[in-house]
Amino acid sequence: MKRAALGVAAILLPAAAAAQGPAVLDARAAQAIVAGCVAQASGKMQSHAIAVVDSGGHVVAALRMDGNSSGIFDFAQAKAEAAAAWGFSTAQMVEAAKGTPGFANAPHVVTVPGGVPVYSADGKVRIGAVGVSGEEPADDAECAEAGVRAAGLRTSHS
Repeated sequence: MKRAALGVAAILLPAAAAAQGPAVLDARAAQAIVAGCVAQASGKMQSHAIAVVDSGGHVVAALRMDGNSSGIFDFAQAKAEAAAAWGFSTAQMVEAAKGTPGFANAPHVVTVPGGVPVYSADGKVRIGAVGVSGEEPADDAECAEAGVRAAGLRTSHS
């Protein structure tokens, strides 16, 4: 009887873990973030560069929408890397720089909104970040957040 119960638990535990979403940012989730951002941008007649990185700051998915230069993409990637390195949004970095002398010059700090961390669906595990550039900073941040929501993930810890 105990073996049967253990066998059932062994089958159910991986299924329950999969239902909670990935503990890492996989390519499928990263592409869903990009698609969600594109949908948001298209609805507003905007064009962005989008970079999605894992928790180590490595690109998992990216898109430079029509009309954006390579510099715009580089800025989106820098925003994503910053949010991945610090674990909070680049909009929050703007505020942190105001209150902490020298913070704006620290490694991987970007003081322009548009970079947000990405957390698992339950908000317990930080799995990466997304950076968006190409429009007004508030629109970049809104696009990044929309992409994360569209992927069924979160931008904050619960």
